[in-house]
Amino acid sequence: MVPDVATGDPNAMLCLHCASRVVSPRTVSKYAGLEGHLKFRAAFTDTVKLTFARIDGLIGSNLPMDAYRDPAWWSNASSSAHAKAWLDAGWEVQEVNFKEGFALFKKVRNVAFKKPKQKKLEITQPFTPVPVHRPRSKIPSNTKASKLYARIKNLERQRAMPHQPVRGLKFKSSQYQKRLYKPDEKPY
Repeated sequence: MVPDVATGDPNAMLCLHCASRVVSPRTVSKYAGLEGHLKFRAAFTDTVKLTFARIDGLIGSNLPMDAYRDPAWWSNASSSAHAKAWLDAGWEVQEVNFKEGFALFKKVRNVAFKKPKQKKLEITQPFTPVPVHRPRSKIPSNTKASKLYARIKNLERQRAMPHQPVRGLKFKSSQYQKRLYKPDEKPY
């Protein structure tokens, strides 16, 4: 961590990677999006018709007002940054229609479209699987074990005792029981 170089605040810390991006940012042309699109389309066609709105979308901002009015803005002179973008892609402006708002580009040479390269991983060691930990058997806590033990003991006591009705307590008999048994008989 180093002090923030953008604001000069020594209390705000940045990682070295972020600091290097602030000190030496990567410069990208405003028209790099247009250049990349034209390089991509070169693999499929020799002419591309792009509306001004589409070009605005490719560059990520609006074209300058001269692009909508002045035919000289669309000249194929490599002195301007916007013309350099389509010339580096291997295209030239063939026609500009201000009334309908489009520009027609024609491919003059092939330029290879390069996708950003991904690093290839080189395998230097044989594959070793990650060690798998066997799940532990769940042992109940002492509280749960004591509750279970008490339930088991109560069930054993109930089974050991002969079943006798509790005297002094009267239970209401259901209509079903009244029909099954005579009034003086009980199911016990």
